[in-house]
Amino acid sequence: MSSIRPSQNGQTNPANGSSNGHNETNGLNGHDSSILASSHTNGSTGSNTSHSSSSRRPLLPGIYAPTLTFFHADTEELDLPTIERHTVRLARAGLKGLVTMGSNGEAVHLTNAEKTLVTQTHRAALDAAGFTDIPIIAGCSAASIRETIQLTKEAFAAGAEYTLILSPSYYRAAMTPEAIKSYFLAVADDSPLPIIIYNYPGAVSGIDLDSDILIELAQHPNIIGTKFTCANTGKLTRVALATDAATPGAPGSGYMAFGGMCDFTAQTLLSGGSGVIAGGANVLPKVCVRVWELWEQGRREESMELQKVLSKGDWVLTKGAVPGTKAALQQYFGYGGYPRRPLQRVGKEQLSVLWEGVKEVVEVEKSL
Repeated sequence: MSSIRPSQNGQTNPANGSSNGHNETNGLNGHDSSILASSHTNGSTGSNTSHSSSSRRPLLPGIYAPTLTFFHADTEELDLPTIERHTVRLARAGLKGLVTMGSNGEAVHLTNAEKTLVTQTHRAALDAAGFTDIPIIAGCSAASIRETIQLTKEAFAAGAEYTLILSPSYYRAAMTPEAIKSYFLAVADDSPLPIIIYNYPGAVSGIDLDSDILIELAQHPNIIGTKFTCANTGKLTRVALATDAATPGAPGSGYMAFGGMCDFTAQTLLSGGSGVIAGGANVLPKVCVRVWELWEQGRREESMELQKVLSKGDWVLTKGAVPGTKAALQQYFGYGGYPRRPLQRVGKEQLSVLWEGVKEVVEVEKSL
């Protein structure tokens, strides 16, 4: 039965003759939880690629940032030098990986060619600065299976090694659990990049994948993680347990259970999570890393005290969304600029509230 899963050195295709890479067995949610707990490696690849997992940078437990995409204020063209500058700043802060073309990256505002260029720019900036070990996860969400697969191929060619994908949601009423499962399984079959499911109800008309669906999808050898932007730590706990997710103390199966916001970084660790993909890490990467490291060192009370400061400031950034996060960067770090329209620039009154709300945690950031 274990032959349906990838080995630690790469993918092993199903031995039972199934064409879609998943298997119906008995056990947890209709599936064998012992398989889930021993089968994942984040170096697995889709069935249509000769890409060797041994050459892929591994996903390690820790803090990741879904990076912002920067534009020239007057033309809204890509500001590549600022993208490079930001990429290197995050790497120097100790992040374990970067995500391009996520919600914070305004993926919905970019053409496919621009998405490719942004990912290429991140990879080149990391390599030039000596951060060759940091992996890139690229957002490749689209409404159809066909386009999503195409985006994964383009991201692969641009230098990404993993992909983050939302549930399809445009035809919301038709997106039954079976339709969503078939979407992820079909994409996983043909994606050259291992898939992290992006569970973000706020971006997909309220679709919130439960732990049963996520555990079932985790059986596919090319689905290697979930980002829980739903902020449901109970769900994260259940999925992490069923998949034997990686933690700071043990590699487990290699499955990655990511918290989706830095305001529950310590709680993600307590829940058995593998890391956090945090929009707030664009502004506060060192604080996020410090909360994680204190916990790893067994200094739990210190970690939780710093988490309180981080959570307070991150809530202000969360409410400010992309425009507010860019405004905070501009105020405190000298770059950031504005989002692409139709997102609005932050008004003067909002700016003063924003700056005051993040002042305390930014002071901690600058002290580290």
